[in-house]
Amino acid sequence: MARLHGAVHDPADVDTPAPGSEAPGRRPLRSLRPSQLQLRFEEALAAANGAAAAHCIHEAWMRGEFPTRIESALERLWKQCAATIPEWLPMRYVSWLPQAYEIAQRFQARGAGRMNIYLVLLDFSDRRGDPYGLYVGMSAYAPAQRFDQHKAGIRAAGSVLKRGLELLSGPTLHLRHIARAEAVGIEVRLAEALRDAGVLTEGGH
Repeated sequence: MARLHGAVHDPADVDTPAPGSEAPGRRPLRSLRPSQLQLRFEEALAAANGAAAAHCIHEAWMRGEFPTRIESALERLWKQCAATIPEWLPMRYVSWLPQAYEIAQRFQARGAGRMNIYLVLLDFSDRRGDPYGLYVGMSAYAPAQRFDQHKAGIRAAGSVLKRGLELLSGPTLHLRHIARAEAVGIEVRLAEALRDAGVLTEGGH
């Protein structure tokens, strides 16, 4: 995407289906040209359609758009569409988010069950290097509920209690409601893969 802070008119965009409830990992706007993606973003903001605008930002993010442009787009989105932003869009720019999606997609579960794999964005701004890291967890509770429990000190992991910023739900949406036996292994291997990729990772045990 050339930019996300100003309108670019491209009539060719009108025939592209608008994203609805698609999972971000599917990247429903992957086929759009930068000018089309920009137009879609501006139209979504004008309609206060946070879900559609979030998909536009997500696609630009996955393409490696400049951090300042992603941050500017996020700021505009929160100002204009706060009530309709999907939970999977992070509230702040994270440089390794595309990597997290790519790594998480390597893990697939075959059996249905009660367990959920979840990620929490951690604040490591007090350390040198990347200001963010991840906590990898597994729970029978909904990820948002489990995050709230961590922050309330209920069976909390110290890293989430102290450093937890927000649930980073997008990369692991496909790893919800899975069998416990599979979840146990995925939790461990996902954390290992993220560490191997250079993401500061806690949990995964």
